[in-house]
Amino acid sequence: MAEYPAESDEAFVRGAKVLVVDDDEIMLQILAMNMETWGFGCFTAMAAKDALAILENNDIDLIMSDYQMQEMNGLDLLREARARYGQIPFIMLTGYGTVDSAVSSMKEGADDYIQKPCEPQRMRTTIVRALQRHKLTEENRKLKSQLLSRYSFQNIITKSKAMVEALKLAERVSRIPNTTVAIYGESGVGKEVLARAIHVAGERMENNFVAVNCAAIPSSLLESELFGHVKGAFTGADRNRPGKFDAAQKGTILLDEIGDMPYDLQAKILRVLEERVFEMVGSNVPVKADFRLIVATNKNLVEMVKTGAFREDLYHRISAFPITIPPLRERKEDIPLLCHFYLDQFRSEFGKQLPGISENALEMLVNYSWPGNVRELRNCMERAAILTDDELIQPDHLIIKNAMEAAPATGEGDGGPMAKFEISMPYEALSLDGITNEILRITLERCGNNKSRAADLLKVDRSMFYRRK
Repeated sequence: MAEYPAESDEAFVRGAKVLVVDDDEIMLQILAMNMETWGFGCFTAMAAKDALAILENNDIDLIMSDYQMQEMNGLDLLREARARYGQIPFIMLTGYGTVDSAVSSMKEGADDYIQKPCEPQRMRTTIVRALQRHKLTEENRKLKSQLLSRYSFQNIITKSKAMVEALKLAERVSRIPNTTVAIYGESGVGKEVLARAIHVAGERMENNFVAVNCAAIPSSLLESELFGHVKGAFTGADRNRPGKFDAAQKGTILLDEIGDMPYDLQAKILRVLEERVFEMVGSNVPVKADFRLIVATNKNLVEMVKTGAFREDLYHRISAFPITIPPLRERKEDIPLLCHFYLDQFRSEFGKQLPGISENALEMLVNYSWPGNVRELRNCMERAAILTDDELIQPDHLIIKNAMEAAPATGEGDGGPMAKFEISMPYEALSLDGITNEILRITLERCGNNKSRAADLLKVDRSMFYRRK
């Protein structure tokens, strides 16, 4: 018995506009009657040139055309329609002795063919399936477009030379689908954003990007989370459960905070990289590891290798292509760009005018040290966007760490908490004025460039900060 689409599967195609083309008037009338019976909007043409005129003036969802026609046959119509209107679904109708021609038309891009005389139910099934395939193709195309617009390299905002160099490296390695990439950088610099951009730019982008935070999963569960497990592998394993490696097949997996991975598990990750296979916990059946591995960490793995906290062989294996993302404090030229980028996002997201940010507020942000990097800046701008409406963002709208939070107490004295200043300068520059200027600079930075707050903290006149060299 033929298998036809369920009624619920066809719901989305009701009302679809079908263009039927046949130079046999009786056949055309029969086909049109069937289309209307099935709930399709139907357009008819007895010649290819008439069909092209209909396509010009109407949004057609599917074309069904006879192959044998005068002047321009079905294959010519297929070529012309695709050239003008893109991948519109196309079904070829063939008579006796023209099946070979219909098969040839499928090689040219036709979705399917139906041989006359047409069995109505099979024809409807063929039309519905062609529309379904087209819908899925369009959804995948839109999803791909959304991924590219959200995660592409072009959406990483920077004019910093160091960051531009990091992006160039990332773009190069994105073209090599199996190379392991190690991304280094402080917390909040955007390591996962760069990892996603590498995935989206490469040939694996059609498949999953799977991110695993090794620091967020208890060490006793991390192996099972990555490799999966079989029923009975341990107490409570009542069924087979695929892991993250399985979910990432043909795609990309990011092992974030790999510096926090348990030492004994590191050896198993090394085997995955070297042999390109893994086994589920409790199984000895090897599974091919067909994914790109990207690792990220905010730790110094070289120092961890020296202290024995990280395997040297794994370190060398993951370091084939290292990329370092500089902290935000080392690329302050990016701060104004990022601020305006986030404001554009929040205008759309919050439905607010958000005319911009004042020079004083921007100066305050540029001079702040940003220990939380880009993530902290985005959070700061989001809060400011919520607090303001139709006016420029002012310093009062910004919530950043004050001087005492940036300079934590190191002990208790008679006057309360003590602030610590660490000053380094060349001997030839050493002077009382030089030390004073450095203390003024550090205090101003810790106060988020708020000169009044810094002056109060040091118990000096605010004008000191204008006179400093």
